[in-house]
Amino acid sequence: MTTQRLPVPVPDMRAHLFVGSYADMHDLVEDLVVPTGVPEAAATVLRTARELLRQSYYCYEFSTVAVMHSLIAVEIVLRDRIPGAGTKPLFQLIRQGADAGTLTARQAEYLDYGRQIRNGMAHGKTPHAVMPPAMAVPTVTTSFAIVTELCLAHGQQNQPRPAEFGSCRS
Repeated sequence: MTTQRLPVPVPDMRAHLFVGSYADMHDLVEDLVVPTGVPEAAATVLRTARELLRQSYYCYEFSTVAVMHSLIAVEIVLRDRIPGAGTKPLFQLIRQGADAGTLTARQAEYLDYGRQIRNGMAHGKTPHAVMPPAMAVPTVTTSFAIVTELCLAHGQQNQPRPAEFGSCRS
């Protein structure tokens, strides 16, 4: 059995189009903080998205993966917030969330656009595209904001709700 020795990571030459050094990557993601009250499943995915953005300094394509991960976190929270979500596909959750006022029209539009990109890549219809960090950071930031808003709104409701795994409640 032979083993392959992987090289030590070196900066992707495209990384220097948006930052001077790896240390500068912190500035890009410093505001991406997972607030308390976010379900651990979604929080883990959001933290992974943030770290993928930082690591895109070494692997430029990680910024695209970060966007896809951030959408997963939103879907986790939508499933928690939308009654009867079950195994409905994301497009139905988005539509139901918009109809119920859980999502704003702008949030629903953003999520549907991200869903289409994600689905195209997942089903081999869209070639693996690179989303530069300059585009990825605002998109991931929007996912963080939607998750935060949904969980804050859920925490402010006074309706009794049984504790569930993954619930937005603290």
